[in-house]
Amino acid sequence: MTIENRPNQINLFRGLAWFQGLYYFATGIWPLIHVKSFEWVTGEKTDNLPSGLEADHWLLMTVSMLIVAVSLTILMAAWRNTQAAEIAILAMLAGSGLTAIDVVYVLRGIIRPIYLVDAAVEIPLILTWLFALIAQQRAASVGTGRRANEMEQSAAKSPGTPFAQPSPSQSEPTTSFTGVKS
Repeated sequence: MTIENRPNQINLFRGLAWFQGLYYFATGIWPLIHVKSFEWVTGEKTDNLPSGLEADHWLLMTVSMLIVAVSLTILMAAWRNTQAAEIAILAMLAGSGLTAIDVVYVLRGIIRPIYLVDAAVEIPLILTWLFALIAQQRAASVGTGRRANEMEQSAAKSPGTPFAQPSPSQSEPTTSFTGVKS
């Protein structure tokens, strides 16, 4: 990957952050706003059984708040055009965890198959984040290598820089380990 592709990497990273951030915000805020419609689509939740009150869905509310927190972090990265690897890792791990829960508990018959729609969204996101992260790391290593070569070439041309090799006429006497000047 070349440095010329960097704008495409920025667009991919930022686009992924906007998409996943908005998707997580919508799915995380939904049960906080209207539990009944969320349960109508995803199935009845039992985390409020002791009281039976809609306000007592403690587990649903906890998971929803965590998804909203992740979404806001990812959205802030998109807004600021931040390409930190930590954002990609957060997005991939959140997606992986939610996908694992979706698939395992649908297969066990605990949650409705509608959760597989979420898994179908998450899997391409995870893979695209992985691609974006690898591309970013490759571009950074290529860029670092080029910068180092440019610095070395520049330093060789101009004496007095840290990489410059002094010519014999510029050499000052040095003291060896034995204390003898050469």
